Amino acid sequence: MTDDNPEITAVPAETGEVRAVGERQGMFGVKGSGDTSGYGGLVAPVVYPAQAQRPYGGWFDAVADGLDPLIDAVVIHRGEITFHISAANLVAAAKLLRDDPKLRFELCAGVSGVHYPADTGRELHAVYSFLSMTFNRRIRVEVSVPDADPHLPSLCGVYPAVDWHEREAFDMYGLIFDGHPALTRILMPDDWPGHPQRKDYPLGGIAVEYKGGSIPPPDQRRSYS
Repeated sequence: MTDDNPEITAVPAETGEVRAVGERQGMFGVKGSGDTSGYGGLVAPVVYPAQAQRPYGGWFDAVADGLDPLIDAVVIHRGEITFHISAANLVAAAKLLRDDPKLRFELCAGVSGVHYPADTGRELHAVYSFLSMTFNRRIRVEVSVPDADPHLPSLCGVYPAVDWHEREAFDMYGLIFDGHPALTRILMPDDWPGHPQRKDYPLGGIAVEYKGGSIPPPDQRRSYS
């Protein structure tokens, strides 16, 4: 990250700490499907960067000041800052980022879905990337919702360009963006079962009915063990 203002330099707070939220078995962490990666016996912890503490450094603190008290947590990892915000505060935070003259994040570059099955009560994450062209700054905003109630507000009314990004996150992960003008699948057929980029989705064996073929499960294709 860089900044055109020589008086403000981003010197992020480096904690180097992580928190474990679960355990991954195999390369992909799937169950009920063959893992042909050759790493079927791999066992590794699932860890997230720990919450950072003030001072965050340089303009990171200025952005945090502008978003207070909407922030639940701040994470700084590899020199990049992420603001964790609840779904209830997402629209208010987006309007502040866009309209506050001290922030001026004119562009929301999109939203990506993430599935963390071991993060109980916060299994589905929506990660937004924001760019301030005025100040040459980039940040992320992350919202977590439970798998049992995957609702969060749409940002189409604040940043219209996220329209198709929200549809993709709905299609691939099952995130439901309330208030979206047309929340329909964008990659898969309308009647496709499930959400293919979730970690509990089968690796293979899904009938491709509209082409008259099928994809066999990985353990019926090829084995590397």
